[in-house]
Amino acid sequence: MRYITRKNQPSQPLPDEQILGQKLDSNLQVNMEYLEQLLDGCSDAVIRKFKFGKGRDIDAALLYFDGLVLKTEAEDSILRPLMLEFDLMENTPETKAADMYENVKERLLVVTDLLECDTFDKAVQHLASGDAILLINGYDRALVAGIRSWEGRKTESPDEEVLIKGPKEGFTETLRFNTALLRRRLKTSAFKMEPLQIGRLSKTNVVMCYVKGIAAESLVQEVRNRLQKIDIDAVLDAAYLEEIIAEHHYSIFPQAEHTERPDRVVAHVLEGRVAIMVDGSPWVMVVPATFPQFWISPEDYYMGYIPASFIRLLRQVAFFTALLLPSIYVATITYHQEMIPTPLLLTIASSREGVPFPALVEAIIMEITFEFLREAGLRMPRAIGPAISIVGALVIGDAAVAAGLVSTPMVVVVAFTGIASFIFPVYSAGIAVRLARFPLLAMAGFLGYFGIMIGLILLLVHLASMTSFGVPYLSPLAPANANDSSDVLVRRPWWTMKQRPRMFSPINRVRQE
Repeated sequence: MRYITRKNQPSQPLPDEQILGQKLDSNLQVNMEYLEQLLDGCSDAVIRKFKFGKGRDIDAALLYFDGLVLKTEAEDSILRPLMLEFDLMENTPETKAADMYENVKERLLVVTDLLECDTFDKAVQHLASGDAILLINGYDRALVAGIRSWEGRKTESPDEEVLIKGPKEGFTETLRFNTALLRRRLKTSAFKMEPLQIGRLSKTNVVMCYVKGIAAESLVQEVRNRLQKIDIDAVLDAAYLEEIIAEHHYSIFPQAEHTERPDRVVAHVLEGRVAIMVDGSPWVMVVPATFPQFWISPEDYYMGYIPASFIRLLRQVAFFTALLLPSIYVATITYHQEMIPTPLLLTIASSREGVPFPALVEAIIMEITFEFLREAGLRMPRAIGPAISIVGALVIGDAAVAAGLVSTPMVVVVAFTGIASFIFPVYSAGIAVRLARFPLLAMAGFLGYFGIMIGLILLLVHLASMTSFGVPYLSPLAPANANDSSDVLVRRPWWTMKQRPRMFSPINRVRQE
């Protein structure tokens, strides 16, 4: 799927582009011919032509897309008042245009959200967004009635971000519902929601959220500039935007955080970040992203700081376990057997007797097999997915050991590593660790501990060189910030938090596109 229009190539013109650029005509018949041509082949388009006025001598047309508007609202607020109240004013030749139009606008249409548009492009855009368009003969503007149908999935608890304590609400695919969930939590005019529209064909509504006075103005302006520069045919999810506006396109580490939880988004904007919401997506993107924030879960702040600090330290141990445990095991049994106690070394040697592969190949086979089972469990129906993954792991692991293809300690190491990788609160961070594990495993198989150290140094250099919208990727740990880093490794008590975070004020000049 390629949607991006390259800057060095001429963009392909859209069908009927000449019509879309024209202004509406005062002749209703001309407008209808153009609109019928634009909507040709759109079976869900509804065009209702009618007459109204004292002598029913004023032609009008109502257009909307079936399924996007409330039909009862269209009848009660537009058609019924216009067709039943005929004698509001005398329809003399002098009043059939501007005066009559203003009369309709002010007295007949009892719609709260009422706008005007004067071009075919804007008219079609409002139609596709769920509005109804009213055209009246003799006037070169269209009335846009906001009677959108907000039917969608009900607000439910997110399945991917499960919490024991805390709010159970999650975002849905309807943008206006999502903005309301945030507004309920931040009842202040300082909480800004700036609308944008991205996508030549999709015209996707995008909202940029931040708290004025907390978010750095330079950060807000940079996010706004990058979004406005996007030239793409369609935006179907927030992940489209992340890949385009990211600074480091070849890094496996996420440069934005995605969440379905309103409380998590509010917590981020209160720290000075910017949230980006996309219509049609339940995932909200938060920038800038720093790697230490992927150790933090919203639930840490819904329990006491002592148990929360313990769990956070446990996640950090799980991070290094998921990243290094297979590499350390392969390096130890291949090059550094003297590091293993003699009884344990004899046990490992006896279990590896008859295994035809070296430890590196054995580890890679088991890791790939575990990834197969993990993905199979995720893609299968929810009712049988977990059962299949668990049973498959047990059966395949036992069969592999019985066949002498792998050793029992390797199965234990890979299983423990897989469990540790599930502890991350952010799924994208877990994927990055899973990918980084393979090059470290290869370096451990060829160079032992020395290879692991080289891999860790290269990984640390890569992370230290990254920025997200001008913010160092390892902040507040590097560069060190004592006030902000005190709430990263452990959960800081509430009564000690007397200053707002300052890490999200860009200290480097961000890369300009």
